This record gives sequence, C-alpha cells and structure tokens, in this order.
Amino acid sequence: MILKPHVAINVRNLEQSIEFYRHLFGEEPVKVRPGYAKFDLDEPALNFTLNEGGEVNGGINHLGIQVGSTEEVLAAKERLKSAGLATFDEMDTTCCYARQDKIWVTSPDGHRWEVFVVKADADQYGKSSVHFESGSACCTTNNG
Repeated sequence: MILKPHVAINVRNLEQSIEFYRHLFGEEPVKVRPGYAKFDLDEPALNFTLNEGGEVNGGINHLGIQVGSTEEVLAAKERLKSAGLATFDEMDTTCCYARQDKIWVTSPDGHRWEVFVVKADADQYGKSSVHFESGSACCTTNNG
C-alpha cells in the first residue's frame, strides 16, 4: 500500500507559483497543463497540485516541510535566497511545544511555508517571533 498525502491549492498566477514551488521543493513539476501543475515528491512524500483560479484564502495557517537537520534547513534557505526569494530565520525557537530551527518563505499567493527541524520537545507552547500581515507565522489561534 502507498500512502502519500495530497494537497491541492488554488493560485492566482500559475507561472509565478510554479517558479516559487520549483525552488521551494528543489524539483520540477511532473505535469503542467493549462491552469494546473503537479509536483509528485518523494521527499517529502507528497502529491502537491496547483490549480489556477478560485479562492486562495482558505483558512490555512501555514504549511511546512520537516527536514532531518539544521544543515538541511540552511540548505533550503540558500536555495530559496539564490532564487531571489526572501526568507526569515527563526533558529533555536520554541513553537507549538517543540524546540526548532526553521526558516519561513511566502508564496506569491501569501501561503506561508516553513522549512524546519524539530530539535526537542518543549513544555511551553511558544509562538513564532516572525510576523506577517495576518499575525504570527505559526501557532496562531483565533484568540491570538
């Protein structure tokens, strides 16, 4: 049996989004059609599709890619920065009951992505120190 999560998001501009996700994932899409693109990733195992049009703000807090080490976090940062994409560091932080090293990047449609490694569990909830227009990057609730 194969278990691979599937995430489909709506985007305003397919070409801009393909370019962004090409750099975020470090891979090319496996299928591009009018109004549609598919990334079929092995690491992380994910069937990720872009659908041009429709509502882009679907209540997603943020999306993330968990990696195995701080070195992988920093490699993602360099890959994204070399593509001209702004990243925000948040190293050795407590967020959502975990001690993490992470970076943040925002897609052309405002989807916030973190690339992170969990270093240890934490007893405190913790909130991100990175803030976007809609508030803190992670661990955001309706109350804060």
